[in-house]
Order: sequence, then C-alpha cells, then structure tokens
Amino acid sequence: MTVPPTDQALELRAALAADPVIAVVRAPRIPDAVALCAALAQGGVHWVEFTFTTPGVTDQLARAVAAGTGCRIGVGTVLTAEQAERGIAAGASFLVTPGCRPEVARAARGAGVPVVLGALTPTEVGRAVDLGAAAVKIFPARAFGPGYFRDLGGPYPDVPLVASGGVSAGNAAEFLAHGALAVCAGSEVVAPELVAAGDWAAITRRAGLFTAAALGRR
Repeated sequence: MTVPPTDQALELRAALAADPVIAVVRAPRIPDAVALCAALAQGGVHWVEFTFTTPGVTDQLARAVAAGTGCRIGVGTVLTAEQAERGIAAGASFLVTPGCRPEVARAARGAGVPVVLGALTPTEVGRAVDLGAAAVKIFPARAFGPGYFRDLGGPYPDVPLVASGGVSAGNAAEFLAHGALAVCAGSEVVAPELVAAGDWAAITRRAGLFTAAALGRR
C-alpha cells in the first residue's frame, strides 16, 4: 500500500520547485555551521543538508537552526530510525537517505517531518513512493546523466525527483530541464577544505556561481 504524501511533503515539494538548489555538506569538520549557512544564503542557496558523516553533526545542526539563518536545514545520510530521531530532535526540517530506508521513513512520518528517500532504479523509485517519500533522490545522478530523469518521468510523471551525486555548475541546468525538481550542490560549492578553513567568502562565491548556472537556462 502506498503511503499518501503529507501536507509537509507537499509543502516541501512546492518550496523546492521555487528554490531548487540544495547544498550537501559532507565535511569532516564544520567550525561554524551558522556562518556556513549564512555564506550559502548570501550566495543564493537556501537549502542546507548536513550529513551524519560529519562528527557531532546534530550539535551543529541545532546551532544553525536556533540561529535563524534564513536557510531550510535538514540532515542527510540518515540510515537508521535512531539517527532520524536525533536529527529531528536537533531541529531538522527534512531528512535525506542515500537509499530506501523503511525505518527512517516510518520515523519521519511519525514525527511529521518530510523525508527524501534515495533510489536509483525504477523499482527503487517505486519503493520510495510507496514509503511516502516527499521526493526521491536519484543517487548517484552521474550514473545515468540528465536524460535518465526524462526517462523516469515516463512511468513516474508525478514523482518529484532530486538529482544528487555528480551534479555541477556545468550540468545542473540540464538536470532541471530534463525533469529534476531540484539539484544537490556538493563539493563544488561546499568543498570540505573550504568548510574546515571557514572560508565563507569562497563558499558564497561558489554558491552564487552554481545557482546562476543552474537557474540561468531554465
């Protein structure tokens, strides 16, 4: 049985459609999550996904949420219900998984928090939809390229797809043009060394370049 989308899921879809760039922060150290979010927002990126691969990520997440940076902040690489609960307790407004994780979907649904479930194949996309995903993250998007999103739109015309993994300023607009609801900006914008060094000016500049490239040809 397919779980119908919640109001929170529908709101997330509408918000992503209007502002479709998500920064995925995968860094071994974040010296100041508040400053990082502010730098991204200044560059035009207002969605920030911290990840559980960063030690102490929930503390950083909580600080960024409490500061009111103007960003919508979530947490990714969520693999277990326990991680989902910790992320939600820290204030995450959305969760992201690298693959279909039923236990994460259940925890998110119970808390009223939208979840973006990872998938690659058509079968996995269908499974994510059945689990009530607010959107489905196609990862790694580089595996099949932008045209794959057009292909998936045939059997899944109403499923919101997010491109993650291998998305760059050079191809982000193409992913969006071929049907992706949103694209994820990774190390091209939030390079681990820049995050660790607190080079917020460089991150703002990279965010601006990525956003302009992604949206300029839509």
